[in-house]
This record gives sequence, C-alpha cells and structure tokens, in this order.
Amino acid sequence: MEIYVVKEGDTVDSIAQRYGVPVSSVIFDNQLSYPYPLAVGQALLLSTEGETMPSYSAYVNGYAYPYINQEVLEETLPFLSSLSVFSYGFTPEGELVPPRADDSFMIRSALEQGVRPILTLTPLGPDGNFNNTLISALVNNEAARSNLLSNLLNTLSEKGFQGVNIDFEYILAEDRIPFADFVAQTRDFLSPLGYPVSVALVPKTSDNQSGLLYGGMDYGLLGNAADSVLLMTYEWGYTYGPPMAVAPVNKVREVVDYAVTRIDPAKIDLGIPNYGYDWTLPYVRGSSAARTISNLEAVQIAIAAGVPIEFDEVAMSPFFHYEKDGLLHEVWFEDVRSYREKFALLPLYALRGMGYWQIMRFFRPNWLLLENTFQIRK
Repeated sequence: MEIYVVKEGDTVDSIAQRYGVPVSSVIFDNQLSYPYPLAVGQALLLSTEGETMPSYSAYVNGYAYPYINQEVLEETLPFLSSLSVFSYGFTPEGELVPPRADDSFMIRSALEQGVRPILTLTPLGPDGNFNNTLISALVNNEAARSNLLSNLLNTLSEKGFQGVNIDFEYILAEDRIPFADFVAQTRDFLSPLGYPVSVALVPKTSDNQSGLLYGGMDYGLLGNAADSVLLMTYEWGYTYGPPMAVAPVNKVREVVDYAVTRIDPAKIDLGIPNYGYDWTLPYVRGSSAARTISNLEAVQIAIAAGVPIEFDEVAMSPFFHYEKDGLLHEVWFEDVRSYREKFALLPLYALRGMGYWQIMRFFRPNWLLLENTFQIRK
C-alpha cells in the first residue's frame, strides 16, 4: 500500500488513474463520502498492485466502552488480538463494580472472532474521575486486595474474560511500592490460571519525573510485576491543554527510550490514539476546552472549510486551521502518515505490540495500514 498526499486539482478519479487502482478501492479504503471531495494535504491510502507479507508480528489491543456501536465493533475485531472492556471499578472493600451498560455482547463478539476479551480495572470514583484515595484504600489493605482478587476471578470465569488490564492513574507517590505489589499479587494469582495481567503506564521519561501523574508509577517495578505493559503515549494534546499533536512522535520516542531501559521491550505495547481535537482560539488556560473528534471528522471539517491540511515534520502529525462563526479553530488529528511513523517504532525497539485508545470510531485506513505492516497475533 502507498500513501498519497492530495495536491491542488486532484480528484479521486485522477489519483486512481495515475496509480492504476480502482476508484472504488480509493473510496472504500479511505471512507470517502459522495461526491468524494478532497482536501489539499489529505493523506490517502492506496492499494497498489503486489502483495507484501509482513515479517513483524504485533499484539494489537483496543479499548472500548460497552456502548460501542455493534457494527463498529464487528468491523474492528478482525484487526485485534484483544479487546479491553472499559471498565470495571471497585469499592474500598474490594467489591467489583461492573460497567453501567451490559458488556456481554462485546465479550461474545470477541470470542466468536478469536479475540481475547480483557477486563479493564479502574479506580473511578462516583464522579467518573480517577480516585487516588480509592487506590490507597485498596493497595494498603490485604483483606480488600484478597476480596477483589476473588471477585475478579469469579467474574472472569462467569463472563468469559481472558485477562485483566489494570489502569490506575494519579497514584500517590507513597503508594508506589504498594501499587506495584498489588499488580504482582494480581499476576501471581491470575496468570497461572490462564489470565494474563497487564498494566497501563503513564508516559514517563525518567525515574524521578515530578507531577501528580508520575510519582506513584515505577516503570521498573511494574514491568517486573505484570505480564505486559501499555505505554499511554498520547494526550500531549488534550481537552484542557494548548493545541498540539495528541501523540507527537518525538515525544513518544522519548518515553520509549526510557521505558526500554526499565522494562523488557517484549513486554511493551505502544499506546496509539484513534482521535483528534478541535480547539477554539485563542487558547485560555483554565477555561478553554477542546472538542474530541474522529480522524474522519477532522478531514471533513477541512474539506467543508476549504482549507489545506498541513503536516508537522517534528511531531509527524497532521493539523490545520479554519474559521467558523467568526472564531478561529486549530485541529490536530491522526492520519496514515502519523500512524506509519508510530508503527515504525515497534520493530525499531523490538516492542511486543500496541494498544488503541480507543476504538469507538472506525477509521479504516489505519486498520488496513496496520494489516499491511504487521502479522496480527491471535
């Protein structure tokens, strides 16, 4: 497959003719909508002649909420090794709290397609935010931990889950070792029974990185404690932050450079974002809030506004500006060029695979590029 960047005067027909590919494949592969307008700077994935046999094997996980559209789920599952259901909570006493929506169809669909359904465990409080008080109550209480592990095993068995992903954030610095011990205890309890345990790691670049996100997360201890880890290498550009790439590859590489010095690369999955953000300018810290958009929506916005899509050669990410209702906007998102740069890091660092946050919106060019780049482990 080739990546083509749209130039002034290009049409779907002219691009297809130039590369000798069917117009229908350009439309389908890139999810173009009739009458198939294009934006200058838009990256298209082209299925050219000849087949390649990917040599690098990659584990691919996708996070999803139980309210995912069934069609989106069914279209995405063939490209996944595992599906992480987000999420199960817990009480300070170790009682398991299931998602509000029924997740049975997700588990059933995953199993039918040979994909491992994974239970994601999170310390979300009643307000929906990560709660470090709840984390402390659990990891420092042996009875609560034992109760939670027993409840986890019952739920895994009853519902058909095939593993656990521990996604705890804002862990207090004083809970650094108790948290790692909890992950190790969970693995020691579940892994021998056929339930691997993974842990999500915030994107650190040094042992002593300061900040609320980082103090309680020890890469070395957690890498040893879990069967695998996910580097959450996204959210540099985020809802309440200034406009920038969600996962600038230069920043992503800084995290991986550090991670491989503390964790076996064969245990590491690279976090991949499947979304973008639309900021209204000027950005004002404390009051501005970007709108989350899909990668397809980003391109559609550029087309409707008649503006070109640019590409940042440092972040290796697409972006553009547009005006609406008298207000200037800045948009950053992902396309096949930015994904290609991230995919290249797996063989470069000998990583195990990748994990998508999240798969609620279907972006076919990404999945076709992934399938053309890797052998997906099942």
